[in-house]
Amino acid sequence: MTVTETPSVATPTVERAPMPAPPALPRLSWVESERAVWVTRIIGIAAVISVAATVWLGLWVTPEAKVFGNLYRLVYIHPATAFVALYVAFALATLASLLYLWPRTRSLFWDRLAAASVEVGVVFLTLTCVSGSIWGRPTWGVWWAWDAMLTATALLVVMYLGYLAIRRVPAEPDVRAKRSAFAALIAALDIPIVHFSVDWWHSLHQGATILNANLSPRIHGSMAWTMLLSFVALLLVFLWMLLVRYRIGVLQDRLGAGELDAAIQERRAEGLS
Repeated sequence: MTVTETPSVATPTVERAPMPAPPALPRLSWVESERAVWVTRIIGIAAVISVAATVWLGLWVTPEAKVFGNLYRLVYIHPATAFVALYVAFALATLASLLYLWPRTRSLFWDRLAAASVEVGVVFLTLTCVSGSIWGRPTWGVWWAWDAMLTATALLVVMYLGYLAIRRVPAEPDVRAKRSAFAALIAALDIPIVHFSVDWWHSLHQGATILNANLSPRIHGSMAWTMLLSFVALLLVFLWMLLVRYRIGVLQDRLGAGELDAAIQERRAEGLS
């Protein structure tokens, strides 16, 4: 009896689809790096030390003024907050807005930087108005006078608050960035008006203490050094707040992008079901 050999049947190989590559993690910007965190901490520590030194010198070391007495110690706060708001924060926001509108330098980095600068600048300009009101009550007899400089300053606060309100309107990032940049440039037109209002119109506000037309400072000795330190201290405070606010803005944008992607996936799933 012969046994017939059955031909072996080859098992068909099933080709498996390649596993999808894991989604690439978003590249961290410098402000999110560990080095940036340490730089922010160092700036924050320097700001605290310099502010403490300014308070100590302004309250206990410098003498009283001959005319205004202890009220003159507001000069260690008011000019520095105005300088940081007008010539640092809002100037930086204007430059960043121009760089965003320029096609060759267009980047959301400039949009976030402008937004952070305006938000911190509004805080400093509000402190300027508050400290100015404290000065005005005993010297002018009123908390607020609608003269040229104060009116222009109040208008500037309103315009930059409008800028922040525009950023809250839902829109695509590019659309929001463009209209915010135009709003920042329009608001910046009021900055030279605030600066020159004392010279252009009759104002209750005194002229510049240091950066006057003759470049002849009206403050000397320990008062001058304390005032200079106040500029450095509040500039460090501004820089620390700017870095922290920019980092928050980056995280908010990424969170918003993640929520948008999740909403799109949900809509697609509803369409397939």
